Amino acid sequence: QVQLVESGGGSVPTGGSLRLSCEVFGSRVSENTMTWFRQAPGKDRELVASITSESGSVTNYRDSVKGRFTISRDSAKNMVYLQMNSLKPEDTGVYFCNRLPIYWDWTRGTQVTVSS
Repeated sequence: QVQLVESGGGSVPTGGSLRLSCEVFGSRVSENTMTWFRQAPGKDRELVASITSESGSVTNYRDSVKGRFTISRDSAKNMVYLQMNSLKPEDTGVYFCNRLPIYWDWTRGTQVTVSS
């Protein structure tokens, strides 16, 4: 069974930065399309960023985070990261890592709060 451990969330002011980390146990991040999702209070979970397997390593971002967020992978450590810069209050939410297209079990994620 695959286990995901997210970390790195916190509270920052508008314009601040955070780096989220996701350690994966039981599967190789290099072989999967890895993703970061987020869920704001009262809203549905949404896909923020993805990176395809190492055969291509193509990245994609939702429009609202393009130019501010960067997804990356360290295959040696079996970890996935989300560097978030120029944070805005609308980036507030719980962030989750997972894979596509078939999800592993969701965790509680890591909370990101951006104050105005």
